[in-house]
Formats: sequence, C-alpha cells, structure tokens
Amino acid sequence: MMRLHWSSRSPFVRKVMVVAHEAGLTDRIERVPTVVALTRPGLDLLPTNPLGKIPTLVLEDGTALYDSVVICEYLDGLSGQPLLFPPAGPARIEALRRHALGNGCMDMLLLFRTEMGRDQPDRRILDGFAAKQAAVLAALEREAPALADTPFGIGQVAIGCALSYLDFRWPQAGWRGDHPALAAWHEGFSARPSVQATAHIDA
Repeated sequence: MMRLHWSSRSPFVRKVMVVAHEAGLTDRIERVPTVVALTRPGLDLLPTNPLGKIPTLVLEDGTALYDSVVICEYLDGLSGQPLLFPPAGPARIEALRRHALGNGCMDMLLLFRTEMGRDQPDRRILDGFAAKQAAVLAALEREAPALADTPFGIGQVAIGCALSYLDFRWPQAGWRGDHPALAAWHEGFSARPSVQATAHIDA
C-alpha cells in the first residue's frame, strides 16, 4: 500500500488524487492527513520529504516521491498504459506547458492567500497577484477551445484544479462572466467522475 501525505484543501494534492482516480489506483493509496504551511513547517514530515511539503507519496519500498507532477507521472505510469502524460514529442511539451500554467496559477493563489492573511498585507504585492490572475484567466479563455479539443491530460488536470481552487477560496471572484469559453470548459471538467470524487470537503 502506498501512503500519500494529504490534505483535502491542497490543490496540488487534489491534482494527484484526480490522477489516481483516472488511473484506477485509489484503492492502493492510504491517505495520511498532514498539515503544512509557511508558519507550520511540518517537522514530522521532514525525514520523509526534506522540503516539508505535500503531497508526498511514500512507495511500498519506502521511497518518497515529490513534488506533485512527479507523483502524477508515476501514478499515470502504473496504469500500464499512460493516459495523461504523452510520450516524448510535441504533444508532451504542450501538455507540460499547460501543466506549468495551471501549477503556476496554484502557486500564485496560495501565495496570494498567504499575503491577504497578514495583519498588514502589502498592497503592491496584492496588486501584482491580481494582475497575474487576470492575465492567466485571459490566456486560458483563449486556450479553452483547444483544451476541449485535445485529449484529457495532465495539463487539463492542473488547469482545472487551479480554477477549482479559485472557486474554493474565492467563491465571490465571479470570473466566469468575462470568460465564457473557459467557464464552459471548466463545467465539463467538473463533471468528470475523478473530479467529483475529489471535491473539497472542508474549508
């Protein structure tokens, strides 16, 4: 049995769990609730993952895998016929580019939330995050038709999880009105069984 250091609040963990569901591997993964944050470095996790971050996947032989994209590719490969990571070539580069956009958006949103939680957040930092968020949503709106037309892969997983995290933490954001194509794509993403099975269960 593999062991996944896990939190239902983490978009990176959710990305891993979506892949696990897509690959039919959830019955081989024990979820270990683990809390880490900038102010809570997860000291108990450091011997396993010196970065002190989740997700961390501990294999049956004790090997620890991190970060989330490494775990995702490992799980996809266990399915016997990888579905989410294309083989080397243009399709793989495109999938990884999309993954980088979704993953970077998750990073940005987590840092944005951390800054907003300070007693005196830096307005310049918040304005910078807001500008980047607007740029990401505009880029994804342009890309939405291609996201729908290409096979479901790791890029779509990362982008979909990033948008879902935006909904989870900022339900008032109202991004759909100005991004109808992206909203329609995300509706389809949200209907996938793997996505519904990993919906956030707490706040």
